[in-house]
Amino acid sequence: MKTQVFLGTFARRVPEREALVCEGTRVTYAEFERRTNQLAAVLHGRGVRAGDRVLLFVNNGIAWPLLCVAVMKLGALVVPVSTRLTAHEVAFLVSDAEPRVVVASDELCDIPSGPVVTIGELEASAAGASDAPWPVPHDSDDCMIGYTSGTSGTPKGAITTHNNLVLTAMINNYDYGLTEHDRMLVTTPFAHRTAIARLYNTLTLGATLIIMPRFDAAETLATIVRERVSVTGLVPTVARMILDAFDGDAEPYANLRMMISVGEAFPVELKKRLFATLPNIKLSSALAMTETFGAAVLRSEDQITHAGSAGRPVPGVEVMLGDEAGNPVPQGEIGEILVRSGVPGNELMMRAYWNRPKETAEAFRDGWFLTGDMGRFDPDGYLYMVDRKKDMILSGGLNIYSKEVENAIVSHAAVADVAVVGTPDAQFGEAVVAFVELKNGAQATEAEIIEHCRALIASYKKPKYVFFEAFPKNAQGKALKKELRERLADSIIPSLSLD
Repeated sequence: MKTQVFLGTFARRVPEREALVCEGTRVTYAEFERRTNQLAAVLHGRGVRAGDRVLLFVNNGIAWPLLCVAVMKLGALVVPVSTRLTAHEVAFLVSDAEPRVVVASDELCDIPSGPVVTIGELEASAAGASDAPWPVPHDSDDCMIGYTSGTSGTPKGAITTHNNLVLTAMINNYDYGLTEHDRMLVTTPFAHRTAIARLYNTLTLGATLIIMPRFDAAETLATIVRERVSVTGLVPTVARMILDAFDGDAEPYANLRMMISVGEAFPVELKKRLFATLPNIKLSSALAMTETFGAAVLRSEDQITHAGSAGRPVPGVEVMLGDEAGNPVPQGEIGEILVRSGVPGNELMMRAYWNRPKETAEAFRDGWFLTGDMGRFDPDGYLYMVDRKKDMILSGGLNIYSKEVENAIVSHAAVADVAVVGTPDAQFGEAVVAFVELKNGAQATEAEIIEHCRALIASYKKPKYVFFEAFPKNAQGKALKKELRERLADSIIPSLSLD
């Protein structure tokens, strides 16, 4: 089930239907097909072939989905990269993925290293290129590499297949009740799974995708009204900001019937506020990772009655709670969340980590993917997240791996050791907190540590708070992060509110 086959089908079936909308630009399905053929021709002329990687360092807009599908038409792999990353972070991804071409937004072209071409250059060349259809490659199903950091702090690329993306979208379409008449709004960057999921909901239905070039709460509300948006994908932080900007009259938003949330847990008070503000809205929240394309979904009717749950396993996915040996734990007990969905790459599970056979082997056990998250099932089969075995912080719907932040901080000349944890935050879900031990005789300020991080990692990953003090460790010298989180809960920080 190749992505481009769906596009070709709808280009013939509903050629004049809007496929993509971004501010004043509108692209029909017929134009979507034609322009991706032209971009594929230009990329082919630059040497891109089946199996090659094309890294997209591209801001939200019409160009992103056009480039994504054009790359896939050649049988190459898209490597989405957040434009919020620093040059240091992007350089690592370029060295790891070894892309044939790096495509960058014109205003960002100085950031990536490697064989960079701007969107302006590609579009200028595409204007005169052939729009003849490209034969569908059948020898490989790989189509994307999504990078995710692990506890080591080194990003790993999860190889995604067409089957992964298409099957996930089709199951979601059924589960969420989406149709070809829906107009779906993207409020998050395409480098993240939430926006890519909405693109595939659109492509597999022949629906319409409305793209926000950047998030702004007031403009999002205006876009929902102006474009008659019926479905939007978001994270709880975005929902909170939208509600803060709401003008109090629900009538103009009558077309909006569904919100799909992925990311950190959706706070129950925020859910109640959402339903009170927009009484006709339905909310579905999904548990997913870069490696797994949906493990559980909490449907709208369960959002209050099972408010703390991640939901029930989605169709086609098995979820098991395992002990240290991988054996199922008894009903009601806590275990590591293991996910399985057929042969990796064939259904709703990544195929492997890019160029990391050891990490791939360690991630799977008898076909089960070890998520590193701890959970429990209630008697009705609802899954509850209890703790994270891996140290990850969810802030504003974005994954921040503590080891990555620690690696940045410990590279400061004054730092001897560091431990990074997350702590609850009313606006962003969690805030990043660093406990720093300085070298003997060395000095540093909170501002210096934060500024040091700013040059090495994306701004949203840097710590909001830095404490210079010794922290508890085990016999092996590892930080006891549970104790640090408990210490934060005991009001070390009297008031958390991210700027």
